[in-house]
This record gives sequence, C-alpha cells and structure tokens, in this order.
Amino acid sequence: MSEWDPNDPDAVKVHYDISTWSIDQRAELAEALADAEVDHRWDGDELVVPEDVEGRVDDLFERLEELLGPFAVPLDADDAGVEYVLDEWPPADRQTLTQALIEGEIPHRWDGPAVVVATDAEETVDGLLDAVEQGTIVLAGAGGGAPEGALDVMFSAADRLAKDPDDQGGRDDLLELAARLDRTQPPYGVPVKGWAVAVAAATSLAELVAGDDAGSPSDVIGAAQSLRSLVREYV
Repeated sequence: MSEWDPNDPDAVKVHYDISTWSIDQRAELAEALADAEVDHRWDGDELVVPEDVEGRVDDLFERLEELLGPFAVPLDADDAGVEYVLDEWPPADRQTLTQALIEGEIPHRWDGPAVVVATDAEETVDGLLDAVEQGTIVLAGAGGGAPEGALDVMFSAADRLAKDPDDQGGRDDLLELAARLDRTQPPYGVPVKGWAVAVAAATSLAELVAGDDAGSPSDVIGAAQSLRSLVREYV
C-alpha cells in the first residue's frame, strides 16, 4: 500500500460507482482489492482510488464481472429518468425485470418497489414490462441457465414413464435432473414463466416416482403425460 491521502486536495482520484452492486458483490470486490494490495477508500456507494492504479482497478473490475456479473448500469445523475411503480408485482417478477435490465445494460435504480430507468430507454422498458407480465420474457440467466440437455432429458423421462410408470431408467433420469432444476434459470429461448411451470410439473412427477411412497401407476402416467405435453414444443 502507498501513503496515499484521499483528503489531499492535490491528489487526483478516480471514482467507481457501485451503488447497484449487491452486498456479496461488494464483499468480493473488497477482498480482491485487499489481495491486490490496491490502496483505496470507500465514499458511500463509491470506490475511490488514486489515479496511478486506475488501470489495475479497471482490470480487476473486468475480472470480477466475468465471475460475478453482469452488473447493473447505474442511472446517470443528470437523468431524471422514467419511474415505474411496481408495488403490485410479486417479488419474483421484479427480480425478473431486474435481470432483464441488467442483461440489456439499461441504466436504472430501484427505490423500494419503484424502478427508475434511463429516459431514452422508456420504449424498451415498456416492452420488457409487457413481456414479464405475459411470461414471455427470455433471459440468459445469471446462474448459467438450466443443466445441459435438461429439456431433452425431461421429455424423454416423461415419455418413458407415460408408457411404463415402472420404467427404472426414466425414474432415475428424472430424479437426477429434478434435483438440479431451478425455476428461475430457463434454457436459452424458453420463457421464464413457461419454464417455471415445466419445473413444477417435473418436480411433482419426481415426487410421485421417488421412494417407497411412489404414486399409483395411473397418477404417474397422468403426471408424465402432462410434463411431456408441456415440454414438447421446446424439444
């Protein structure tokens, strides 16, 4: 560490706005700065560093974005923005919108249940709001999406169980997959809401075929047919 004094009026400082970063992301940043022995100070939601380490910090931010990002783009202080009050939306829908804004690199900030977006992005955000409400929005997924081949496995297992509720291969494939599914992480090209319905159906079917309390053959066949119908259009 240098003997940098951020209060020195002659010291040239570089500011990084991290107001949109989560607590976990800020903790990762703090640890990375300490590991790299970069002199820095915190000023509210800003990271302040001396000018001579700007290049190193830029590189550090790029590495963190690869590991933790993408990050939200903060709204410009000079932009009054357009406000949308979404207090009637469920938290899951607000989270979906947040992810869409981040993936679209649309500057924004949240104030409770209200989101303020960049003025020039109003038309785009109107479309996102409609897509979230209709369940037709498609996201890349911050967690990397669904397991590879999830839809094919889901359809194949459902098809086998619909034909034979005692099919062991279908049961094993379904149980192994169901444990790794996340309703908020759809495969590319699959709407979030449609994926959430399919995951719920797969989970229900998995519960029917698991252990000694397996459902009746007719229950398994019915649930398998339902799951097969839900995912057929995506495979």
